[in-house]
Amino acid sequence: MAQASLGDSEFDRDTAVTQRTPGTYAAVLSPGWSIIRALNGGYTLATAGRALSRALPHPDPFSITAHYLTPAAPGPAEIRTGTVRTGRTVSTGTAALVQYAQDGTEVERLRVLATYGDLDGLSDDVRTGAKPPAIAPREECFRSSDAPGDTFADSSLLQRLDVRMDPATCGWAVGKPSGTGEMRGWFGLADGRDPDPLSLLLAVDALPPAAFELGVTGWTPTVELTVHVRARPAPGPLRVSIATRNLAGGFLEEDAEVWDSADRLVAQSRQLARAPRPKDLAAAARPS
Repeated sequence: MAQASLGDSEFDRDTAVTQRTPGTYAAVLSPGWSIIRALNGGYTLATAGRALSRALPHPDPFSITAHYLTPAAPGPAEIRTGTVRTGRTVSTGTAALVQYAQDGTEVERLRVLATYGDLDGLSDDVRTGAKPPAIAPREECFRSSDAPGDTFADSSLLQRLDVRMDPATCGWAVGKPSGTGEMRGWFGLADGRDPDPLSLLLAVDALPPAAFELGVTGWTPTVELTVHVRARPAPGPLRVSIATRNLAGGFLEEDAEVWDSADRLVAQSRQLARAPRPKDLAAAARPS
């Protein structure tokens, strides 16, 4: 299959927005980015992020925070943006993604506050103690198709991704979680499209929840997600690592790092998610 190009891939088509009025954009959320109950939170954030890149004078998300209010569903959506402040190097805006219930009631799905800039204008000076995660070579990693039985049933999202999990963090898939609360893997889009800043918003939320390696599986919906985009990613697959250190009171945090093929830390994120409830333990994926 020919590799899709930036601007002409399934991800681009399914996150496309059309301006209706100044600051208001229409979108059609695709069912292809869902797992079990709802659309993936990284996908819906990327759609809202695309609207903000149209509404603000700067093209790239630097810091973007989303609060997930209700699970998004496939179908029409409206994104209402607002400009909070515009400066020379960064601008700040808001976005609300809304849909309509069958009775016509308006339902807000997520609320976003973001600062945008131009990644190409950033300094090349890097001083860091961060190191890329240790992940097995891609050809030795675990694909979703390698999972036993119906582990990933009803996970249309995974058909659109090329995610390969490090065997060291895949014990949960065969009933032997490591207990570390860590996930590591390679990330790409199934059609071969290279990563860009908007797809990084998807990458931080595309691996199975870190809680799975604690032996706690099921639907793990995101409450809040903040992503920092640090650089424009180089072409090629990304390496993603996520970890949780504290599952308590029915909630857990997840910290993620995304590294590109040039060994640069291109995105970081933290999210708060609801831990799976006992009735959800039979499910093995999240829509968050």
